[in-house]
Amino acid sequence: MANIFEVPQPGNDLLEKADKVRLASIKISQTENQNRIKALNFMADYLEKNTKEILDANNEDYKSAERKGISRALLSRLKLSKEKLNSGIKGVRKVGELADPGNQVQIKRELSEGLILERKTVPIGVLGVIFESRPDAVMQISSLAIRSGNGVMLKGGSEANLTNTAIVNSLQEGLYESGLDKNAICLLTSRKDSMAMLNLEKYINLIIPRGSNELVKFIQENTRIPVLGHADGICHLFIDSEANLNKALSVALDSKIQYPAACNAIETLLVHKDIAPAFLEKAIPLFNSYDVKLIGDKRSVDLGLKFEACLEDWQTEYLDLILSIKIVDDLEDAIKHIQKYSSKHTDGIITENLSTANKFMNVVDSAGVFHNCSTRFADGFRYGFGAEVGISTQTLPPRGPVGLEGLVTYKYFLRGNGHIVDDFSSGKAIYTHKDL
Repeated sequence: MANIFEVPQPGNDLLEKADKVRLASIKISQTENQNRIKALNFMADYLEKNTKEILDANNEDYKSAERKGISRALLSRLKLSKEKLNSGIKGVRKVGELADPGNQVQIKRELSEGLILERKTVPIGVLGVIFESRPDAVMQISSLAIRSGNGVMLKGGSEANLTNTAIVNSLQEGLYESGLDKNAICLLTSRKDSMAMLNLEKYINLIIPRGSNELVKFIQENTRIPVLGHADGICHLFIDSEANLNKALSVALDSKIQYPAACNAIETLLVHKDIAPAFLEKAIPLFNSYDVKLIGDKRSVDLGLKFEACLEDWQTEYLDLILSIKIVDDLEDAIKHIQKYSSKHTDGIITENLSTANKFMNVVDSAGVFHNCSTRFADGFRYGFGAEVGISTQTLPPRGPVGLEGLVTYKYFLRGNGHIVDDFSSGKAIYTHKDL
């Protein structure tokens, strides 16, 4: 792992770009809510107007990536179909329909007569987002940044450079036409700049990495800027002895195959020993019909799985049509496995016993704990956030899918009339501490 001092220092060109984003973020933080909504609609309009150019660029990126032998998971994330693009455009407009997260009064308190304290939400400033392969993330992140009054510096993987450039050009056109500073969105395309971003602590207020375990860990260990994100997406689904079999099969299948390259797809299926024979009898041919490779512990192999798991399998985020299966003795055994191997992203249980479900959900310490539903619901759009900048598995907030409310912080406003602390020390004035 690289040492922090090995990260290149930003050159003059990058410093100039970063300063433009910083200044634009200050301007946009002062804009009215309606102006930011207007900007999002213009951004969506220009994405629609330039659909052909964006899809053509993506086709070129995809063909180039195929020739280079990029993994199937990355290719899946790279591909931008017309339907996926249209969904992203709808997401941009959807963010404009959400409540303004800024300027919200969280605390209003009289400290003493005429001395009033307020705590209000304010934008973070400049977001630095480094991601791999997913060009649709450009639309999600940019719309959330603008809506919340932040600027954003984006660095996508080189395999998506043409697509990302086409998308950002459209977004910047929309910003400009709406009357806002187009420099609030900036795209970096060189690897050197993406690494040098990590030394822009005077310009960037928060780094959000979206990509592989290796990428996230490298960033976390090589910057002084606060980092929000997750390194792994090792998600589990536990099939309890009191699960409805058909429900369990349906949810397990969706959790794995609906989009296996996503971080909220399950990588390990835990099955209670009492239901394992009946479940696997149906699950094995079902998963095989969707070309899912099943790897299991010895008890699972004894019940029909072809491939035996090793220790590494319980620690692996496959991002592919591969699923590890382990038979457990009871709920406590399942929880023990999850506590040992989960990345604290999303873990679920299938059971008709509400008491069992509640115990699982209260004890498992993940950002998302689900009962009788697919782990694929762990998503900002599906949560009604409009979109997300990423998913955080850290314990401190923001946690889980990070939408608008995760892109604001707060500051304290104190208004008085010549108040001085010495008056309180000497007894001339008293604190009332009355919430208003």
